[in-house]
Amino acid sequence: MKRTVTTRKGRDNTAHLYLRLSRDDNLDGESYSISNQKQLLTKVAKEAGYTNLICHVDDGISGVTMERPGFIEMIGQIEDGIGSAVFVKDMSRLGRNYLKVGYYTEEFFPEYDIRFVAVSDAIDSADGENEIAPIKNLFNEWYSRDISKKKRLSNRVRGSTGIPMGRPPYGYILDPDDPHHWVIEPEAAEVVRRIYRMTTGGFGTEQIAKALEDDGILTPYFYWKAQGINRPGSGGKALQERPPCKWNSSTIVKILQTQEYCGDVINFKTYSKSYKNKTRLENDPENWAVFEGVHEPIIERAVWQQIQEKRGTRRKRKKKDGETNMFCGLLVCADCGHNLWYHFNQGNPEITYFNCSNYKGNRGDCKSTHYIRVDFLEQVVMLELRRLMRFAVHYEDEFAALVMGHSKNVVEFDRQYKQKEMAGAISRYDEIDRLFERMYEDNASSKISDERFYTMSKRYESEQVELSDKIKALKSEIDKKDDRAMTASMFLRIVRKYTRVKKLTQPMLNELIGHIEVHQAEKIDGEHHQKLVIHYNCVGNIEIPKILKLPDADVRIQTRQGVAVRYAAQGAV
Repeated sequence: MKRTVTTRKGRDNTAHLYLRLSRDDNLDGESYSISNQKQLLTKVAKEAGYTNLICHVDDGISGVTMERPGFIEMIGQIEDGIGSAVFVKDMSRLGRNYLKVGYYTEEFFPEYDIRFVAVSDAIDSADGENEIAPIKNLFNEWYSRDISKKKRLSNRVRGSTGIPMGRPPYGYILDPDDPHHWVIEPEAAEVVRRIYRMTTGGFGTEQIAKALEDDGILTPYFYWKAQGINRPGSGGKALQERPPCKWNSSTIVKILQTQEYCGDVINFKTYSKSYKNKTRLENDPENWAVFEGVHEPIIERAVWQQIQEKRGTRRKRKKKDGETNMFCGLLVCADCGHNLWYHFNQGNPEITYFNCSNYKGNRGDCKSTHYIRVDFLEQVVMLELRRLMRFAVHYEDEFAALVMGHSKNVVEFDRQYKQKEMAGAISRYDEIDRLFERMYEDNASSKISDERFYTMSKRYESEQVELSDKIKALKSEIDKKDDRAMTASMFLRIVRKYTRVKKLTQPMLNELIGHIEVHQAEKIDGEHHQKLVIHYNCVGNIEIPKILKLPDADVRIQTRQGVAVRYAAQGAV
């Protein structure tokens, strides 16, 4: 049924000229330029008797999608009763989507009494149905599909050789002498370094964003804009309307997650499902192509790795007044593996302490509190760090050999742990398959009802999906290179930064310590001893050889009246 359109004066003399050009078409001929299309269509439309011509232009937009501003504008005007004809250079200018172009030429235009003319294809709906039009339409889509295949293959070849497939992140620019290489942009790179320094210093993403805003630092989008760097699609209208220095927490998170700051090129991080759907989807890390050390790093790899390991794993316990402690997230129970939580003494708020978050007194499973006072903890850790630093400075060769051995051991232990975990997940996945078979047989023999079968199936299916994702993630971790292994020189360089420090600081803990195992205090020979095991970043626990002349690990503190606790270094009890 034909829709009624609003009749306007001059409608019969009005024609729409639709002009489109796309990089996807790979056409270099001058005849396809926007200006030449307009010149040709204007001449033909006037010769056909149309005196009022309306031009609609889509420059640089693929014909596969019909969501084009110029095209949508033309369709809207047609629906409003404006115009009686549409002129295009050829069918492919209208689009390269067989089904949708067919809808417009065979249904939409006839419904609104629109004459459709494709000049180069000699198609004019005023002459009646054209049998060749659907065939040309199909060939146009095949052409687009063929071009897409060629581009994908070309991109795959280029990306597999280490050539960056995307634009350089904030902090880098394209090398003027080599468009396939990135160089550091000093001003933006310093902002990136500041973000990483603040993170290792214990600042949260919201705090960092506020600090950058207060200092009038332009956000990446406005920085690129000020530099005259065109970054299409970098935020949309909402971002463009934000104040230029209004940093968002998510921007800080993205910068902290960008591995390219280590000097790497990572290709194929996203993909599209087909040439018709241009939406970019996140690719599994196992499908990435990673090339290390391609360009100059902004951030040391060790620092980047430490931040990845710690971000999102720490629970910041606060006192009632909002205060947190620098040890929050670092302390774990030696018995159950849960984090220790930060508290203060109700009777004396000046006394602060940690205990196991999984303690049965707090409705958990751990049998002991693993109570430890903060002032005791600070003395012990400071003492151990001083002993470590003395060892590193006075016995550098022995220290380097010890660290290198520990680094390799940590990586190997981690790999073995993940392999064991993956084997358990695979075993459980196979077990569920066997359970499915038994359930099916029981349901077929009416041993279990359809409702019960459905409920159990949904539960097992959900578990298998989770197991599948877990297996995939573990396999990716196992297959990775041993790039997490920190060299002795890298760790020694970090240690040297703090050789003269006399007080513990948040950056110091974050850079040096991965976690600290807290054991329950034990009574030995009438005296309470508490053991702490410090695991340093990427090298694990380092037991300093006893033959070296270093300060004794001896810390004693009165925890309450008549009760003293002494720290027992690893191997002491």
